[in-house]
Amino acid sequence: MAVTGTDEAPAEPGRRKLITGPGILLVWLYGVMVVGAVSRSAVQISTDFGRAPLAYTLSALAGLVYGFITYSLVRGGERARRAALVCCAAELVGVLGVGAWTLAEPSAFPDATVWSDFGMGYLFIPVLLPVTALYWLRRSRAATRS
Repeated sequence: MAVTGTDEAPAEPGRRKLITGPGILLVWLYGVMVVGAVSRSAVQISTDFGRAPLAYTLSALAGLVYGFITYSLVRGGERARRAALVCCAAELVGVLGVGAWTLAEPSAFPDATVWSDFGMGYLFIPVLLPVTALYWLRRSRAATRS
C-alpha cells in the first residue's frame, strides 16, 4: 500500500460540471424557489394550517424538493446529477398533477400551492424549471461522456 501523504479521497472527475454556464442560472432559480416555497409554507402552516392543510403541506414538500435539487446541482458529480434527475422528474410529475388537480377540483385547494395552476402564481416557473433542469442534466451527462 503506497503512502501518498494525504488522507483526502481523490476528487470525483467532472464534479463541478453541473454549475457551469446555464447550470449557474438553474442553481440561482432553484435557490429562489426554495426561499419562496419554504417561507410561504412556513408562514401558512404556522398561522392558518386548518384552512388548507393539503395546500400548505404540498408547498412545504415543494420547498424540500427544490432544496434537494439545489444541493445536488451545487454538489456536482454523477451521483448528484442522477439524484437531481430523479427529483426533477418527480417535481415535474408533481407540478403537472397538482396543476391539473387544482383546475379540475378547485374546492380541494381553498388556498394556492406553489404548484397550483401549473405555478401560475410564480410566473409558471414551477413548470418550466424542471423541464429546463431535465434538459440541462441530460445535456451535462452527454458532455461528460465526450
